[in-house]
Amino acid sequence: MNLRFVEAFYWVAALKSISRAADKLFLTQSAMSSRIATLEEELGVLLLDRRDKQFKLTVAGQRFLVLAQKLLELQRDVKAEMGAGAPLAVSMRIGAIESVLHSWLIPWLEVLRTEQPGLELELTVETTPILTEQIQRGTLDLVFAVMPASASGVRNHALAPMGMAFVGHPSLHTRRRYGLDELAAMELLTFQRGSHPHVALLDLFKQHRLEPKRVHAISSISAMVQLVQGGFGVALLPRAAVQRLAGFANLKVLASDVALQALPIHASYRTDPGSRLVESVVKSAVEFAGTLARPRATARTKPSAAPVRRKAPVLG
Repeated sequence: MNLRFVEAFYWVAALKSISRAADKLFLTQSAMSSRIATLEEELGVLLLDRRDKQFKLTVAGQRFLVLAQKLLELQRDVKAEMGAGAPLAVSMRIGAIESVLHSWLIPWLEVLRTEQPGLELELTVETTPILTEQIQRGTLDLVFAVMPASASGVRNHALAPMGMAFVGHPSLHTRRRYGLDELAAMELLTFQRGSHPHVALLDLFKQHRLEPKRVHAISSISAMVQLVQGGFGVALLPRAAVQRLAGFANLKVLASDVALQALPIHASYRTDPGSRLVESVVKSAVEFAGTLARPRATARTKPSAAPVRRKAPVLG
């Protein structure tokens, strides 16, 4: 039995689509259909119910799916036990929201490249709804988004949340600390309408019975940074992104007594019974995001920390 044909059937069943499985395995749809048909002929049973347009496995297909997963897991274990240990060339499709891209994605990918030298990367940067839809459809293997994805065969892992901060132009915002009422009187920039930061910001003002002057919904961090640099207003951004952008952008974190809700980040991914690559990549991301968050929590206790930071916590 050709295990490549077994793998083809597994992904057709997991993604509930021949075309999406073909994209996953970098095959044409006709080649994928041919593999399924050859497997059915060898087994002497129909695996897919082709009587209507809705995807459905036959009873035999449901039974064989369990066996197919076991066969692929056994193949994986045999390769791990008997292989020479040389790194394999593998392709992985990763998606991320802009907050992750501008905070820790790039330095993590540099680490990942040393951990997985044979990795070929396809990177997509999109909003959470689009990323979760793509992981559900199987067009991406791993996504980093605000909300976890919900679909059969998709696993989720919470990563370290991102602290948020108000950010302004240093020459325009010279005070050491701002009250929430003062911030409400400014032009505020945050992520697209309905996003977690947008909703959390409006809820914050509502809880304090304040009506913000104006809240602009901007989908791009780069655009928000340029607007802040141009004196347009104050942006609500992930603190880690501000720290990375501070090297070439004129930005100032505005201190306040009000704590901002952190931005949750989840890794959503599909497991592959033929490989442990995705799990190892997720583990690497979880560890990297965690170590990135810890130094910021301890830096304030160092003797060299600025006096203002020792007196009161900064937003985020």
